[in-house]
Amino acid sequence: MPWMLGCTPLTVVSYFFMWYLPPFITGRVMWYLAFYCLFQSLTTLFQVPYCALTMFLSTNQKDRDSATAYRITVEVLGTLIGATLQGQIVASAHASDHCSQNSTVGLLNSSSLQQNSSSLFSLVHRRNVYMIAAGVIGGIYLVGIVILFFGVKEKDDPYALSSNKTVPFFKGLRLTMKYGPYVKLTASFLLISTAVQLEQSNFVLFCTHAAGLRSHFQNLVMTILVSAVLSIPFWQWFLQHFGKKEAACGISWMIPFLIVLVTIPNLTEAYIVAFVSGLSIAASLLLPWSMLPDVVDHFRLQNPHSRGHETIFYSSYVFFTKMSAGIGLGISASSLEFFGYESGSCRQSDSVVVVLKLLVGGVPAILIFLGLFILIFYPINEKIRKETKYALDSLSRQYHPSIENLTETEENTSL
Repeated sequence: MPWMLGCTPLTVVSYFFMWYLPPFITGRVMWYLAFYCLFQSLTTLFQVPYCALTMFLSTNQKDRDSATAYRITVEVLGTLIGATLQGQIVASAHASDHCSQNSTVGLLNSSSLQQNSSSLFSLVHRRNVYMIAAGVIGGIYLVGIVILFFGVKEKDDPYALSSNKTVPFFKGLRLTMKYGPYVKLTASFLLISTAVQLEQSNFVLFCTHAAGLRSHFQNLVMTILVSAVLSIPFWQWFLQHFGKKEAACGISWMIPFLIVLVTIPNLTEAYIVAFVSGLSIAASLLLPWSMLPDVVDHFRLQNPHSRGHETIFYSSYVFFTKMSAGIGLGISASSLEFFGYESGSCRQSDSVVVVLKLLVGGVPAILIFLGLFILIFYPINEKIRKETKYALDSLSRQYHPSIENLTETEENTSL
């Protein structure tokens, strides 16, 4: 907890300077690159212990699943609030659209309109607007860490044995990379997360240049986020009643809708796709974090004298989520550049339009299919999960006779 409290102010500062316009011109690229890398590093330092904290809130699997569902819901809700606030604050700096489809002159003379826009909205105004937006988002960071620090209490691990030893990081990393259930879970959701990143990062460009929905993309993005927030409680209910592997079927829902959108794009289908994408994205966000504690418990049962492996599992998984984001951005940027994408241009070539359709529809569909195929071989089902819980409780009582029975009555009865 103190680690998260210490890195949050630095995270806020680095985020603020990502949006600050330095007075010099020559080194601006290095300025933004440095603060972007610093921001990503600090958020990773925060995210690893924050996610691993789930394992130390309770030994009750239902409690941990419920905490995970609340966490993902609030994270998506925070993304929605942040996107809305920042979008509204900086809107005044982009009041003029030099690519407006309602003005033929604008399409033919975009450079002159850019100059007119600059005369209406001074550079000083734009600087202030972006710094105000960054300050507001930074304030939300600070409110969040205060709530976390005073509202969450860690618990000692009741499964830790008296002779346990902390697992060295590199030894633990080798063990996790060789552990079958973890490898299958990670490989599956690495592909699925990359698919989601591709769809999200190119959706705005697709709406702008391929679907003719330039004026609607903000509402479409909000539809995705609202759908994701509202559907997480449904997925939590679904995985509790039907199982976690079975809930993965919801991720596949976006595949046919994306294919329809890129083949026959129109406004109605775009909103339907946005809504269904939100449902699938919610499932892809909730399931891996809900399944990861089961993997940790399963590993703990086979390595009862080890300690500290929880953070290794979570840090490795956070690394792979960051990797999926990097892979998605790399594929998008390299593909668009190769086929001649021109930043700021109102019209793109036909080859760029085709690439955008593939990046939004075809490639994500293939990656999701491959990820779900790997998930079929993930071995921890509901029966194994309950057996693992019962065995861990028995092992803990063997070494700590005074400890209370931590096993849920209904799970023991079902066994």
